[in-house]
Amino acid sequence: MGTHPDSKRILVVDIGGSNIKLLATGEDKRIKIPSARDLTPQKLVEQVVEATREWQYDVVSVGCPCACSGNKPVRDPHNLGDGWIGFDFEKAFGLPCLVINDAAMQALGSYISGTMLFLGLGTGLGVTLIKDGTIVPLEAGHMPYRKRRSYEEYTGKAGFERLGFEKWQKHVLKIIELFRHGFVVDDVVLGGGNAKLIEELPANTRRVNNHAAFDGGFRLWE
Repeated sequence: MGTHPDSKRILVVDIGGSNIKLLATGEDKRIKIPSARDLTPQKLVEQVVEATREWQYDVVSVGCPCACSGNKPVRDPHNLGDGWIGFDFEKAFGLPCLVINDAAMQALGSYISGTMLFLGLGTGLGVTLIKDGTIVPLEAGHMPYRKRRSYEEYTGKAGFERLGFEKWQKHVLKIIELFRHGFVVDDVVLGGGNAKLIEELPANTRRVNNHAAFDGGFRLWE
């Protein structure tokens, strides 16, 4: 990826329940750091700064696996440590930062036009709607689905382990259609580590790889 002399060099930080993935303007290879259930945002920043010490960047895009507002997390992630609510990433990095939900960042990188629903099938379930270019992050994964369990508890990593592949896939396909009709969308995009497991995609559904999160992180500064 080339860079114009006047353009910002961007570091994209994609935080997941299993790994933190990093890529910067002008770099060819991403860096992957294992995540942990006790990961705090301060520890994250320290690990990112250490891992990218040979990279050059002016601004940072952060994709957090939780609800974000006003450039800060407003909830602690379900699969990480605490201390995220209100954490000031700009102060911690000492650079301008844009902080959004991780599924929203991946959705932005996948967006083409119209009304698109992004479903991130990873450790949890990330859900984002984009309508005519406007990002609408949703916490729909935590809404009740069946047997007192949430959508995320059926589609996420724990659901996969509990149900086994066949039942897990059946529920994912059912939820795709529920959400497609509920949110009235033209285009459904599946991302996250387990998206590749779906054997046959429904109509008007496509799959993206995890590079979409980096594309979204770079697009945030456009």
